[in-house]
Amino acid sequence: MDIKTWKDLGADERKRLLSRCETDIEAALPLVAPIVEAVRLRGDAALREYSLKLDRADLGDLPLAARQEDFDKAEKDLPAGVKEALAYAVSNTIAFHKHQKPGPMSFGEIRPGLFAGEKPLPLASAGLYVPRGRGSFPSMLYMLAVPALVAGVAEIRVVSPPNPDGSIDAACLHTVRILRESASGFGQAPAIEVFRVGGAQGIAALAYGTQSIRRVVKVVGPGSRYVAAAKRLLAPLVDTGLPAGPSESIVLADGTSDPRLVAMDLLIEAEHGSDSCALLVTPDEKTARAAAEVLPQLIGDLPEPRRSFARDVFANYGGIILAGDMREAADIVNAFSPEHLQIHSARPFELLPLIANAGEILLGETTPFSLANYACGANAVLPTGGRAAGFSAVSVRDFIKYSSVVHVTSGGFAGLRDRAAALADYEGFAAHAEALKKRGKDGRLPA
Repeated sequence: MDIKTWKDLGADERKRLLSRCETDIEAALPLVAPIVEAVRLRGDAALREYSLKLDRADLGDLPLAARQEDFDKAEKDLPAGVKEALAYAVSNTIAFHKHQKPGPMSFGEIRPGLFAGEKPLPLASAGLYVPRGRGSFPSMLYMLAVPALVAGVAEIRVVSPPNPDGSIDAACLHTVRILRESASGFGQAPAIEVFRVGGAQGIAALAYGTQSIRRVVKVVGPGSRYVAAAKRLLAPLVDTGLPAGPSESIVLADGTSDPRLVAMDLLIEAEHGSDSCALLVTPDEKTARAAAEVLPQLIGDLPEPRRSFARDVFANYGGIILAGDMREAADIVNAFSPEHLQIHSARPFELLPLIANAGEILLGETTPFSLANYACGANAVLPTGGRAAGFSAVSVRDFIKYSSVVHVTSGGFAGLRDRAAALADYEGFAAHAEALKKRGKDGRLPA
């Protein structure tokens, strides 16, 4: 496991070390475009065709939508311990997000007679993409669905790749049952539908609509580079939310860290897939070398395919960077703008002010990515590809739109009329100006 000393690297070497697989999304666009077009033109038939071709799932006569018997079977098959863990995690996620919901309307007087504010309204519908190719991800489902439910979205449509026999992941179906029961606490009964379709074709179905899947106004959820490419192609048609591509993480460590824990936590996001990214950044050479020594053994202990995923990550999009000091280490983190950041230090709160760009910041060695990914309640669907510099985690705000609300009294009109007319004249909008000038100072036409 090589250790790169930051001060010794040239500009090109630094750029390569801080690269990630986002560039691979560009290469996927030509492959995804025909899939998206096929769904637009042929709807359900194309979804079934690509499920067989790409997911090796023969749907046969199965409807695309999950049936009651699918939910019943999931309830029977899922272990009790997993059910309890899901209920616990959903509860924490609701507790975190319910405080993000805005009040009914903000409205105030800007000047005498001029009132303005914003009226928040939930989106009418949302599509949630839950990946499946490298494992089961019920956690992604509740991370996406809970903020939508808290926001008040009435129609939620979930797409997720099916198993080879066409079945839907049991934990995801049970999570939907928990969500439906929890929604009653928000005073609503939303429609949550689940469909056995994934990949680029699933994103296209949500954006265009098909015979079985009605289109939505927003699509959110992480996925493979092909899913990310589909979202990029369809962005002019539907709001695709924050860019959530392959997983990426940085562990920022100092000399108080336990190197073995550092190495263990470094592998958490690395095992997601070969296109993930995992970096250790530290100013402490002893920590860097000790972590480098233990990583190969820890990787070797992983089962397949996680072992191969981790090896690929450290051959391509991972590594260990030795910084000159903690400020330089923080500068490296901010330049990378990681999806996940964990600060391994006995004094993590002292280092927190140095961090400007990260999707999430986990403080201390007892707050590993694993806890945040599943059960802490904070949202784990985060911006990737360096976009944490401008995007935030998925939240209730992602599922709410705001309408500006303005009221001008007859008394307030007088102070606004001439100034607004002067600006309209300057910009050359005659109708704008005349609609003001022909009104009296009370805002009405003279008798």
